[in-house]
Amino acid sequence: MSLITITNGLYSNADNIVQGLAKKTGSRIMTDEEILELTHKTHDIKLTVLQKVVQSKPIAFNDFTHEKEKGLAFIKRTLSECASQGDLILHGLLGHLIPEEISHVLKVLIITDKKTRMTQGVEEHGLSESEAQKNIDLSDKYAMLWTNSLFKKKAWDPSLYDMVIASDKLRADESVDLISKNIEKLLFTEEDLIKKELEDFKLISEVEIALNHIGQGLSARAKEGHVTVTIDKKVLMLSSFQQKIVETVEKIPGVLSVETKIGKHYYKDTIVRQYEFETPLRILLVDDEKEFVHTLSERLKMRQFTSEIVYNGQEALDFTEAEDTQVMVLDLKMPGIDGVEVLKRIKQTQPDIEVIILTGHGTEKDKKTCLEMGAFAYLQKPADIDLLTETMKKAHAKILERENTPTA
Repeated sequence: MSLITITNGLYSNADNIVQGLAKKTGSRIMTDEEILELTHKTHDIKLTVLQKVVQSKPIAFNDFTHEKEKGLAFIKRTLSECASQGDLILHGLLGHLIPEEISHVLKVLIITDKKTRMTQGVEEHGLSESEAQKNIDLSDKYAMLWTNSLFKKKAWDPSLYDMVIASDKLRADESVDLISKNIEKLLFTEEDLIKKELEDFKLISEVEIALNHIGQGLSARAKEGHVTVTIDKKVLMLSSFQQKIVETVEKIPGVLSVETKIGKHYYKDTIVRQYEFETPLRILLVDDEKEFVHTLSERLKMRQFTSEIVYNGQEALDFTEAEDTQVMVLDLKMPGIDGVEVLKRIKQTQPDIEVIILTGHGTEKDKKTCLEMGAFAYLQKPADIDLLTETMKKAHAKILERENTPTA
């Protein structure tokens, strides 16, 4: 059984090499897009979230939802399941998630200089030079962000690979022959060892999925069922946090033992906490007074409420269309689309979002209008932070009640 990962620079003739390699070895090819689609279909996670994970784009409310960490764990589970089915070529960036403990994997980089890549983009794909350069720059950017997030290394760092193929120096068939010769070395790996390694890989994904319910900054390693969890961010009450990890992980089938250790980033300022809400609140603050709204966000954070910020009505509408939002704290008087119009549109298109009006300029007439339009509450500035957080909790309770009420 062989497992090959192919990473490449855009327009480096990798597709021809991968197709030739699959034909010669009889291996299946799975691209990043196919892995993400399979992960999306198999697990309860949006495809757009998975795409953001791979592109290292920010995910709204991630401090509460841990969607990035959850996405990575689900992708690892998919990779482990696909790898266990037989000879496989992983073509893209996701092969970097294969643990270094897997001994029967060959990691290959296919690359050439940027000028040659641009020429191939123009001649083989019918692009203009500017289009080819734009595509290459964007692809390289995502590759760099990905490997930096995983290893703190550049995308084409040779230390990340077993082989580096200079596609301008070798024809596609020569590259296939060279890779095939190195694959032969993998075939001597004992089947029992391969099976154990793949079982550990799958176990790592299961453990990291479970750890997402505890907090961020946690990673796992496994060897024949013995699991080590690394805590890589500062936590409150370390000993009880470690105990929580052990109690959670030891319940997972296949885990024989659990230990925790402190990572090198443990003393950073970010704090991992257990949050009090059964489901995290996804809060959006909408206010054109930047100093006020940033101060409010910090005060909420001190009370374990993480929020996103936008500064006008149009940004609020765009944000809620793109990101799942549960509670909106909305100012009334803003340039452009004002708060009343935002409330009206939100209740027309996304009525499940609970909107709390927080304004310093409203009247009793405004209050009546907003409540009649479906606002959850109407509060006055300056914000009483205890009243605001209590109102958010009540809004959250309403959301949970609605979600748990069976539909006819």
